[in-house]
Amino acid sequence: MAATQRDVALRAGVSTRTVSNVVNDYEHISEDVRRRVLAAIDEVGYRPNRAARSLRTGRSGLIALAFPEFDVGYFAELARLVVHEAERRGYTVLVMQTLGERGRETALLHRIDRQLVDGLLFSASACEPADIENSDTGPLVLLGEHDIPGIDRIAIDNVAAARAATRHLVDQGCRRIAFIGRARDFRSDMAEQRIDGYTQELAAAGLPFRQVVEVDGYHRAHGFAAVRSLLLESSEIDGLLCANDPVALGAMHALNEAGFRVPSDIAVVGFDDIDDSAYGLVPLTSVSPDKARIASLAVSRLIERIGGVEEAGRLHLVGFELAVRASSSRVGGVG
Repeated sequence: MAATQRDVALRAGVSTRTVSNVVNDYEHISEDVRRRVLAAIDEVGYRPNRAARSLRTGRSGLIALAFPEFDVGYFAELARLVVHEAERRGYTVLVMQTLGERGRETALLHRIDRQLVDGLLFSASACEPADIENSDTGPLVLLGEHDIPGIDRIAIDNVAAARAATRHLVDQGCRRIAFIGRARDFRSDMAEQRIDGYTQELAAAGLPFRQVVEVDGYHRAHGFAAVRSLLLESSEIDGLLCANDPVALGAMHALNEAGFRVPSDIAVVGFDDIDDSAYGLVPLTSVSPDKARIASLAVSRLIERIGGVEEAGRLHLVGFELAVRASSSRVGGVG
């Protein structure tokens, strides 16, 4: 028998009205109560009746999620968390891919059917504010680094995160640290923010060396090609900060092929802490954003917008930590 709101209420120790209020994301519910109800929804396997709610509210119960590339581990993992978070709040997720191209992004913005989709979670890369202004997307929340004024955006502080990662490499004794991952022929706010943090921390540490290596994309093959080219130019590098984990994994393969040992010869740090990073022959140190919080906050904020909240959009920063593993641990082992 399917679980009901009464089952959730009994598990959470609240009234069925409170369960309904949480499912519909009404305001004036404490975070403690909201967490208890959402946990109980997971525990009993309750799924709200989307058809009934659609008749009651005039909404479809469908939200769209648009990412650049779903074969990049970070986006795939975040999509899974978004889908889970949306489902337990009674929403179904329509997933779309843009490849980070402005033409595809603007086409998506104009293609969204507001009678079909209640709102959009959008990891934008190339669109401009005018592209949003000239579309009729309805409720919209941005994910990631690409900022469009006036729109809610969920992100981490990339500058602070890159500074922390660079500082870790310095603390491990690295003095000639290169950054792998500036976009060669396309736009990447992510990479530029992480380069800013890398550069700031090198300056703070009094290290004059700075080398930023371009890539053609953010997959393993791009990291492999970039580091193989770097090694032809310089063999004095002792640390690598990579724009994301696939680039870092490709970089480590290039180092191994060239006869360098990680981390004793060259220490490596990535970004995004995808699942694969912890399970290589040399587990990868990586900046680990709170992906579960990103998904939860993004879905909550979008549902608030769908419900009619009209306050000014703003940046919502989510926390991160450095997951230290063998690829960078040259002093005192893995911390």
